[in-house]
Amino acid sequence: MALVSDAGHNFSDVLALIFSWIAVRLSQRKPTFKFTYGFRRSTILAAILNTILLLVAVAFVLWETIQRIGKPHIINSGNVIIIAAIGIFINGLTAWLFLKGKEHDLNIRSAFVHFVADTLVSFGVVLAGIVMYLTGITLIDSIVSFSIIAVILYSSYRLLIDSVSLALDAVPEYINIETVRQYLCSLPGVASIHDLHVWALSTSAAALTVHLETSTQTDVTFIAKIQHELNDKYKIEHSTIQVEYGGQSELCNDCN
Repeated sequence: MALVSDAGHNFSDVLALIFSWIAVRLSQRKPTFKFTYGFRRSTILAAILNTILLLVAVAFVLWETIQRIGKPHIINSGNVIIIAAIGIFINGLTAWLFLKGKEHDLNIRSAFVHFVADTLVSFGVVLAGIVMYLTGITLIDSIVSFSIIAVILYSSYRLLIDSVSLALDAVPEYINIETVRQYLCSLPGVASIHDLHVWALSTSAAALTVHLETSTQTDVTFIAKIQHELNDKYKIEHSTIQVEYGGQSELCNDCN
């Protein structure tokens, strides 16, 4: 069951990679009149779907493991060790491939975390196979299976929280909205700001809308400069800025 649970986890990861690839391809399609932002959010939906797949795999493994407790089975420890050792190599190599892009893309980060966890799980299965080979204690199989379940639940919990947060238009983790607010308030001529919103367009792109009340008149270059700096400093790719000259800043002043 330790090997089956490891294989089930790996299979769910293969499906996760397929769904992630499809989502990335969809996110690259141009916007339409109906989907004016394009299909970038499909990457967020893919991350949620991947989490559901992990939970389904956990439910299957948990059920099978419970069924086998108290019912001894003949286990070929040699095959367990060999197959799990192959899993260590494949999962470790795959995790290394995702190492570079894991910082700013939830899809890539989830894949990296999954394959690192898979590598550790496969290592645990190898150890379990060695212990069973030397001692003949098959209960080790169920113990390792429960350990794998715990690892999968731990790795999927953070992914689920992040995915649902992005789906609910939460500020992406890599953006400090307070820092963005202070930057906007510090702009020359800006008396106050209001209606500041930052949300995710996809797992790797963010958008911003804000109203700036100014004490001086501005031109087109004023907004263009802000958009450029928001992109460079805070990785906010799409920003919509409304300038309100001579507004009543005391009614809503986020710069205090």
